[in-house]
Amino acid sequence: MSKVICALAVSVDGYITGRGPGPGRGLGDAGFLFDWYFDGDTPSRVFDGFKLSEPSARVFDALAARVGAIISGRNTYDDSEEFGGGGPHPTAPLFILSHRPAPRTEESERQTLITTGIEDAVAAAKAAAGGKDVGLQGGGVVTEALKAGLVDEFVLHQVPVLLGGGRPYFQELPSHVRLRLVEAVPAPGVTHLHYEVVR
Repeated sequence: MSKVICALAVSVDGYITGRGPGPGRGLGDAGFLFDWYFDGDTPSRVFDGFKLSEPSARVFDALAARVGAIISGRNTYDDSEEFGGGGPHPTAPLFILSHRPAPRTEESERQTLITTGIEDAVAAAKAAAGGKDVGLQGGGVVTEALKAGLVDEFVLHQVPVLLGGGRPYFQELPSHVRLRLVEAVPAPGVTHLHYEVVR
């Protein structure tokens, strides 16, 4: 059964970007949050060009292989320069959740704009995922999915840095969300913390 998961690089103080993110500067002044993608000697089996440490490659590739569709928030989409018409995953279709006008470029074959809310975005992504999981990107999307009770798992790829500002992983929630730790994997430059949402 398809799950809704979120796996993002995050600072110890909870930011997924540094200060000043924008087009061409998706991580703002914290581009090093992604250094662990390239600092190892184990090539990813899913993402061309990624060379991770062995423990990071094991965690990263297992997660990436589960993903059949991605939902991205509009800020993430814009800051990533519309993913060049593709998506953040090499094969998964991308669903862009936005309440603003359509993106500057027309939707591509791999991109679909959803303007009717997180529930519709998750339903469309699950239908396209072919039984695989749906990945979430962006703090706003994650928060809306949590509010709607749609998130099953989180992975925090926690980088040992305090950024002190930027875009937070989580925005304000109406109530507590309980998590159960499934696995913690230390690796060079990052610790992979895998949680299930307790319902």
